[in-house]
Amino acid sequence: MIQDPNLLAETLDAEFAVLSPLERLQTLRDKVKGRIVFTTSLGLEDQMLTHLIFANNIKIDVVTLDTGRLFPETYDVWRETEEKYGKRIHAKYPQAEALENLIEEQGIDGFYYAKEFRLNCCGVRKIEPLGRALEGASAWVTGLRGDQSQNRLGMAFASYETQKKLIKVNPLLDLARERIAHFNDDHGVPINALHAKGFLSIGCAPCTRALQPGEPERAGRWWWEDDTKRECGLHVPDRTTVAEGAGI
Repeated sequence: MIQDPNLLAETLDAEFAVLSPLERLQTLRDKVKGRIVFTTSLGLEDQMLTHLIFANNIKIDVVTLDTGRLFPETYDVWRETEEKYGKRIHAKYPQAEALENLIEEQGIDGFYYAKEFRLNCCGVRKIEPLGRALEGASAWVTGLRGDQSQNRLGMAFASYETQKKLIKVNPLLDLARERIAHFNDDHGVPINALHAKGFLSIGCAPCTRALQPGEPERAGRWWWEDDTKRECGLHVPDRTTVAEGAGI
């Protein structure tokens, strides 16, 4: 078994090109020692990965980041998924003191007024909990697709994250949304009801809207911001700038 994480990531990246998503997950589990974590937002792509992990009893922890501002429909699909597979989706929540400080500094919906405030909110509600979710993990699985946004083009199937000190794996990187949707339909995978209402990328309720005709897939996320590379920070280099008193 390859011990050097950079070399292992390069090996996985090359091998994944000819494997199916299930084979990629199985290969990852076979070749990586230690804990592997899959973080799910309970969206279309992540539900496919959850099905593959649960239905095939792959030893990968499935974790979601409950920000406290999710849609009711997201909690519905969370419950339905646990009921279907008889397995637990583990939750990580914001730290109470950090969240209280954030709202004291910025207000309950301060993210609408400045991008810095929005990033601070993502930091407290998502980035810090992600850090706890990945503690002690050797690998991190995501549901990213390369064609979701300009910012995600050029990502690898597998890479070594030097800041997080683990291998990050994107088993659905080369799949189209339509193929994933067909897979979920064929296998009876629980799906967020908001997808049928024009919500292709679903995050926190205050920060997500349905798409207008012709808009790109992630245009409904943080739509009030001007730039085209809108991310919460989970899949970009670590942020260090936060609001004073935010507690990160």
